[in-house]
Amino acid sequence: MPTAQVPARDDGDAVTRRLPAVVDVHPEGSRTREAPLGARPRILALDVLRGFALCGIILVNIAPVTSFGRELPPSPTTLQDPTGWLQLLVQQRFFPLFSLLFGISFSLLLESARQRGARERVVLLRRLIVLLPLGVLHQLLQPGEALTFYALFGLLILLPSTWLPRWAVALGAGLLVSVAVLLTGGGLPLVPGLLLLGSALVRYGVVDRWGSTTRGPAVLLLLFTVVAVPALVQQVRTLPQSGFSISSAVAGLALAGVYTTMVLLLLRTRLQRTLATGFRPLGRMALTNYVSATPLMLFAGHALDWPRSDSWAQLFLVAVGILVIQWVFSVLWLRRFRQGPLEYLWRTATWMQAQPMKRPVGTAAGAVDDDVRLQERGAG
Repeated sequence: MPTAQVPARDDGDAVTRRLPAVVDVHPEGSRTREAPLGARPRILALDVLRGFALCGIILVNIAPVTSFGRELPPSPTTLQDPTGWLQLLVQQRFFPLFSLLFGISFSLLLESARQRGARERVVLLRRLIVLLPLGVLHQLLQPGEALTFYALFGLLILLPSTWLPRWAVALGAGLLVSVAVLLTGGGLPLVPGLLLLGSALVRYGVVDRWGSTTRGPAVLLLLFTVVAVPALVQQVRTLPQSGFSISSAVAGLALAGVYTTMVLLLLRTRLQRTLATGFRPLGRMALTNYVSATPLMLFAGHALDWPRSDSWAQLFLVAVGILVIQWVFSVLWLRRFRQGPLEYLWRTATWMQAQPMKRPVGTAAGAVDDDVRLQERGAG
């Protein structure tokens, strides 16, 4: 079959890469489809990780977005209360992963634009400019949401970094993340460094190998665990003050690494199909699901009078219910369409031309996507 040549880079990246036919791998066999020129197979691991991150983010957002318990006397953050476990296992654990994945997707877009023969930095500029008003509108419903900051830091830091060699991008990522942890205890100041880290992972070919190896994720899982355990112990000792502290930020980043590498390793086992079924539909429509979760949370909070409620069980059940609704909608939508509604509008504005929307008859959902690439590997 014909292959597409990616132009050489001058920063030490791989000289030439070939984009093969799309391969969907299943436990019972494989099915190969030839992607049209300029299209790239989706990365299974990225979709699963996006869906996984969304599940954690809704647990982080649902209480503050709905003003849960705001009119009740404040209670201390302890392990006898769900707030303590949320601090240990959820807060600052999924937001870094979501930010990293945005950095990866922006960098994959550059490669896609280059492969199409487009002016890649102009394409990325449009991508970020279009995201900005969407984030601003979302801010009206959810103050402090992340999309606005992804767009702003993308314009101010990620886009200029495309002129730098990849070693400088990796170094900058490490410095920015370290400064954010030390000065602010994490939160939104982590975004610039995580966007750069995502870019570095793409430019060093690390993302290329996701789903095709177990050695790298296994080693990283061990390293992240070694850091996470003492950091979590320290955070437990100062739990009431651990909202945005250094111990919380270090524990959060380390545990985010543990979660990520565990998912990557499990995708190399017989659980691949289960993970793909559960998380991939959510991840395929991550932008649509992230934005649509906010009005659903607000409606539930108003209907159930959550500012006067202390029912954590009710809160968690509603969060799970929203995810189930989104999963069902995503599955049904992707049976007919190539991407979610917001993804389609974002992509159309990015490329300045209408993109294919309906899925060809007989095409597997998620088989081809223009913004991401690589193969899906079978379970090891």
